[in-house]
Amino acid sequence: MNGPDTTEARRFMIKSQLRTSGVNDEVTLARMRDVPREDFLPPEKAALAYIDRSVPLAGGGALAAPLFYGKALVEAAARRDDRALVVENGTGYLAELVRPLVGALEVTGAAEAAGGKVPGDGDFTLVLIDGAIEQLPDSLAARVAEGGRVVGGLVLRGVTRLASGRRIAGRVAFMPVEDLGIPVLSAFAKPKGWSFP
Repeated sequence: MNGPDTTEARRFMIKSQLRTSGVNDEVTLARMRDVPREDFLPPEKAALAYIDRSVPLAGGGALAAPLFYGKALVEAAARRDDRALVVENGTGYLAELVRPLVGALEVTGAAEAAGGKVPGDGDFTLVLIDGAIEQLPDSLAARVAEGGRVVGGLVLRGVTRLASGRRIAGRVAFMPVEDLGIPVLSAFAKPKGWSFP
């Protein structure tokens, strides 16, 4: 038996959360209209699918707020010739949003990606990270094609920001786009060390 029809909830999410915050790209809005967020939550959390903040999950994962996904998809500007990698945060929602927009898609968990276990062969022209990271490991940066894009969250001085990066001359450099509440992926934390005032 199917759950309640949430078509109206998705329309309201687009009108009240996305469009009012500058997400007006029609491809992005169509994907967010067509993919029910509640399908990516456990049944006891389904009623929280369309709130304007993250929904934490057991095991440390989270479904980020709709605005994060809308802004990330716009920033990514996915193309049919992209070979994409999604670094997951426990739901599969971001991968489902981007799947029909790219030519090829691989998906991996945050712990695996942070540990250098990236699926597939060859380099990715687009990497989407479903959360905020403190650092991009060299092993993951090495799988980004020259000129390839990386979109996700960055933790900068304790604040999470949507950021967009590009690999140029063998290095991925990020530019912050906008402060947003984004779940932090602890697997990408910087090693703690001594610091001096």
